[in-house]
Amino acid sequence: MHVGVLYSRIRRDEKLLLEELRERDHEITKIDVRKERFTLSDPPESMTDVDLLVDRCLATSRSLYVTQFADAYGIPVVNGPETAEVCADKVKNSLALEGAGVPTPNTEVTFTKDAALETIEAFGYPCVLKPVIGSWGNLMAKIDSRSAAEAILEHKETLGHYEHKVFYVQEFVDKPGRDLRVVAVDGEPIAGMVRSSDHWLTNASRGAETATVEITPEIESLVRQASDAVGGGLLGIDLMETGLDEDGEPTGYTVHEVNHTVEFKALNEVSAVDVPSEVVDWLEATAAEAADADDGDGSDADGGESSESADDETAEVTT
Repeated sequence: MHVGVLYSRIRRDEKLLLEELRERDHEITKIDVRKERFTLSDPPESMTDVDLLVDRCLATSRSLYVTQFADAYGIPVVNGPETAEVCADKVKNSLALEGAGVPTPNTEVTFTKDAALETIEAFGYPCVLKPVIGSWGNLMAKIDSRSAAEAILEHKETLGHYEHKVFYVQEFVDKPGRDLRVVAVDGEPIAGMVRSSDHWLTNASRGAETATVEITPEIESLVRQASDAVGGGLLGIDLMETGLDEDGEPTGYTVHEVNHTVEFKALNEVSAVDVPSEVVDWLEATAAEAADADDGDGSDADGGESSESADDETAEVTT
């Protein structure tokens, strides 16, 4: 198949994916979205002959718009724009999980600092204030007192972007120093890891220790439900344990987020599963399904590779 990889920076995750695609002799076109021009009717030349596009954009804004253009051009893209739109926005993410009956932390959204303070006081301390767009734990705050709440809310209110005027307040889940990340394709778990840290934020990008975790039937069921809730695709589902019994076994889980441009390098390092291989298996099946649905779409043609770039991103990002 001919795969177009949409990117704005080639990280270790993308290199793993590209290596696996090359080992299988698939044709690859790397598409640096920063250099492309998107018209309303015709796709850029770099996209015209691909069988499948894979969105690996770092910036949320680019991910959202480029997948919409691909969909409008009739080019299969993973993940699709509907899934991207839900996963990229924490409000939409939480609403989708709640609407599907997936256990998720209690959350309230307000639009003024006074209303946000009322919500925080009602939740009690500590609680968590999150940006509606963002990842890697950036701009998240654990609020331990009213004075801290007042200072943080005032700071956010003075920031220019309208997203900072959306106050997303969530209950603090007293997890046992860790959370779980499961990478799945259309609800089918590939592998999972536990991320442990002394800090309340347990992102691998912030230095959390990682180890493989057994995918129990309960975890698998929640992963499937969460995937269905946001529209399926290649996803990272994040879960927290809501308590432990006397033997140290989880008494329940809550799903706090689903990620649509999921990173998997840390998982691949600790898992016995070859994660890039499993992802490419799924991409091959997805491309075949798309070809069956539209005979002749995605013909094989020569495609060039754009240059790799290590430029830093300054826009908001997803994971």
